[in-house]
Amino acid sequence: MLPAPRRPDCRFFHAETAPRPGLLQGFAGSMDHQLVIKFWRKSLEGEDFLATIEDELKAALGDAAALDGFDVSAKEINLFMLTADPRHAFRRVKAVLERLGVLHSVSAAYRLVGGARFTSLWPLRASRKFTLP
Repeated sequence: MLPAPRRPDCRFFHAETAPRPGLLQGFAGSMDHQLVIKFWRKSLEGEDFLATIEDELKAALGDAAALDGFDVSAKEINLFMLTADPRHAFRRVKAVLERLGVLHSVSAAYRLVGGARFTSLWPLRASRKFTLP
């Protein structure tokens, strides 16, 4: 479980990172990884796409991942998903982000559920360590 946000400017909508009973019924494989898509707010031209991105991602991901919430701060928006194969799930997410024209404003990484160490997926040559607020 992630701790509550440390900063008062961060609105937290993601209740926990561990799979909840019943959440993953019907999904193939063990959803033992958490994929995080980070939208850098200063790089976004607008945030209108956020109203529909959840439905678009659900359609693109199918049973490859389960959306698990998000948090919002002044600098970034983090979208959390649970998946058995984070690289495969990101390839599907990447196609949606490219179509929406926001891929340039995104960083992505994954970790084991409950883990602290992230493995960066995007951008391909990340210049800084992936962290959460």
